[in-house]
Amino acid sequence: MRKFFIILFSCSIFSLFSEILIPMDNSQTDHLKAYGIAFQTLLDGNNVKWLLNYRGGSYLMNDSGEVESMCNIRGVSFETINSGEVLQIMGEIKNNNMDVVTLEKAPKIAVYTPPNSQPWDDAVTLVLNYAQIKYDTLWDQDILAGKLSDYDWIHLHHEDFTGQYGKFYASFRNSDWYKKNVKVNENMARDLGFKKVWQLKHKVVEIIKDYVKNGGFLFAMCAATDTFDIALAAENVDIVPAVFDGDGIDPNYKKKLDFSNTFAFTNFSLVTNPMTYEFSGIDASDYAKLRGAEDDYFTLFDFSAKYDPVPTMLTQCQTNAVNGFLGQTTSFHKKFIKKSVIVMGESPGTDEVKYLHGNYGKGTFTFYGGHDPEDYQHRIGDPPTDLALHKNSPGYRLILNNVLFPAAKKKKLKT
Repeated sequence: MRKFFIILFSCSIFSLFSEILIPMDNSQTDHLKAYGIAFQTLLDGNNVKWLLNYRGGSYLMNDSGEVESMCNIRGVSFETINSGEVLQIMGEIKNNNMDVVTLEKAPKIAVYTPPNSQPWDDAVTLVLNYAQIKYDTLWDQDILAGKLSDYDWIHLHHEDFTGQYGKFYASFRNSDWYKKNVKVNENMARDLGFKKVWQLKHKVVEIIKDYVKNGGFLFAMCAATDTFDIALAAENVDIVPAVFDGDGIDPNYKKKLDFSNTFAFTNFSLVTNPMTYEFSGIDASDYAKLRGAEDDYFTLFDFSAKYDPVPTMLTQCQTNAVNGFLGQTTSFHKKFIKKSVIVMGESPGTDEVKYLHGNYGKGTFTFYGGHDPEDYQHRIGDPPTDLALHKNSPGYRLILNNVLFPAAKKKKLKT
């Protein structure tokens, strides 16, 4: 009788301890806000277990009234499971291409963005706001003042780091927003002691490069991907036509490009015609446009969760086929990508890479081609995307994977 009582008591205690599982497969009602729940849990000082490849990359955390309340208020699906069910999940993870990564501390998030309002929206700030993830904004004066070191992760806001104002000259040079953008950038360069805007931008990318070298996490989209590397390759060489800076391009610029300075791309050629809406041969936008929205998609690679946890984290999704979307830089020709870079998503049957990741020093960089994952051809002046209509967006999930990535236990970040 006593033995039976002990067994019964032990089973009762065993079942009392429960945890909250936030599924990230197709059963989830709002994938994007689920990331916000995980982020807030970290902010509150509690760990989160990221179950890689288990039901779309689900989250497991200690049961609490606060978490349940957040999920209910924000419309995020969750399941309360007991210790026995947790053990069953861990057994399944152990015996399959899955793993558990512990998220320990909410990263400090920064978005690089100009102070003047631009006639387009930024997908990252849109999804951070929707997911209710806190972030700060930085611009050139903050970068040069050393404020970047206060942050774990930075997103580059579709910036043109070549100093050519997005190469919008041909179509928008007479527009008020374009003129204002030129003036704001010129004033900032002058105030910071630079004669040319491109000289300031080259300095900014050098500082960000050092930030990554020292352990920072860089995430860039659209034109901030290739123009970042172009600026690194040029490094104080004038590659800017006279219509942008008042003088001509260095006639020997081709010989002066140093591809050993870049993060992801090599051996590319520049497009120096100011009337052409393109920076270099890296971008594959023209090929994507030929396919059209109906046939444009990219596939995510499968990685070993136990041996390649970093790319596995960055590709967590409920599907491995994601709708394509255009941008000033839509995707990257594979022939210009360095061999050391990890390709995480590409358009099948082409040489076009959509999503890539690499290491530099103690830190990492991730480049994601395109402008808005839920607006195929987002035009200047179009209204912002309403993410309440795209709660389960695979394309936006990839952005948020990058936001949580720096919170992982450090030993899991070694690749």
